[in-house]
Formats: sequence, C-alpha cells, structure tokens
Amino acid sequence: MNGIVKLNLLQFLLIYLLLLVVLAIMKKCKINQTKLLVVASMRMTAQLVLAGFVLTYIFKNPHPPFTVGYLVLMSGFSVYTVLSRNKDLNRRFKGVVALSLVTTGLAIVVFFITAVVKVNFFNPQYTIPISGMIMGNAMTGVSLGLKTFTQNIKTERGKIDTLINLGVTPQKILTPFVNTSLETALLPTLNSMLGMGVISLPGMMTGQILSGTLPTTAILYQIAIIIAITAVTCVSVFCSLFFGYRTLYNKRNQMII
Repeated sequence: MNGIVKLNLLQFLLIYLLLLVVLAIMKKCKINQTKLLVVASMRMTAQLVLAGFVLTYIFKNPHPPFTVGYLVLMSGFSVYTVLSRNKDLNRRFKGVVALSLVTTGLAIVVFFITAVVKVNFFNPQYTIPISGMIMGNAMTGVSLGLKTFTQNIKTERGKIDTLINLGVTPQKILTPFVNTSLETALLPTLNSMLGMGVISLPGMMTGQILSGTLPTTAILYQIAIIIAITAVTCVSVFCSLFFGYRTLYNKRNQMII
C-alpha cells in the first residue's frame, strides 16, 4: 500500500477557508459565538503544532519520564477543563470528579496498552495517542454528564425542596438525576457506534489506513479503542456523579446545595 500523502503549507491553509463558511452561517443566524470560533481555531492550531514538535522529540527520545510527564500534563489539563466548566461544584465534589477522571482514564489506558496491544507501557508511540483518545473522550463525557446533572438540579430545585420537606431521602431524590445524566453522557458515543463502518470511518481507523496500515488491522484497533472509550466514559461519569452527589447533603440528610 502507498504511504500517506504529505500536505504542503498551501494545501494545509486551504482548509481554513471552510471556517469562513461557518462564520458566514453564524453571522446570518445571529449566533454570537464568532469570537469563540476564531479563538478556538487559533488555539487548536497553536496547541497541535506545539504538540507535534513535542511528540516528535519524544518519539525520537523514547525515555519513560517523557511519556509519564506527557500523561501527567494530559490528565491535569483534562481535570482543569472539566472543572473550569463546572465552577459551581463544591470542593469535595470537584475532588471526586478529578479522582474519578484520572484513575478511571489511566486504569483503562494501562489495560489497553499492556493487555490488549501488549507493548511496553512507556512506549510513547502507542501510549500517548491512545491515552489522548481515551482521556479526551472521558473529559467530554464527564463534562456533559456534570452539565446535565447540575442543570437538572437547578431546574427541579423547587421539587427537590418539597420532597426533602416531606421526608424523602436525598439518595432517592438525586439517584434519578445521576441515571439521566449518565444516559445523556453515553448517548453521543453509543450513537457514533451505530454508524461506524457504514456511515463513517472513525479517526483512528482513517489515520491508520492513510499511513498504509492494512484495513483489517485498522479495524481491530478501532473496535478496541471505541470499546475502551465507551467504558471510560461510562465508568468515569458514573463514579463522578455517584460519589459526587453524596457531597450535596450532610449526615442529617439535609441538602447543602
């Protein structure tokens, strides 16, 4: 199979023309997020270019401290991103979220690398990109789950207070909110699974095929990674909410939110 076609700078810059289409539609529809789109695209470009240089150096110098350092940075940024979008959480809840996200993500990464792929965990060629996919999806799932959970609680606050006054325990009141939020967080991943192979070829599989990997090998990797992503999303969101909601009431079953 042929190797991947390298893009020159002019070919690469052409893709930014599509952002002009997005900006035009946003302006026509009076969506006041044009600044966010510009900032996000510029930030994404800068971060990925920087990551490209860093990863090139790490791949050429595959020392364990570099791999571990990159994972620590990745985990820390994931936690920061989730918590920065959920500033109203109390300190204990934030601690639960951070612990759930990091431990769940790293546990599944270790399992994937050492048990499924069966390579050295400190091999940056495998560990870093796979960790990125797993931690990134865990971050997105937890953010979505927390947003749904907190918004539903705010919307139903009057009903919650009424049930508390009637003697219903916070556990019985809040558990349905946890279940609904978990379902919401899982739906994007589950829906994407339904269309894979027919409607879309996922990113990891596409990248491997473009680089010359046999489609059959790329398929096995893609199936494995999407199952890992589903698992990390489910477990990280569940742990964040199941243990986190317990910080919203005291020992006398009084709500403290």
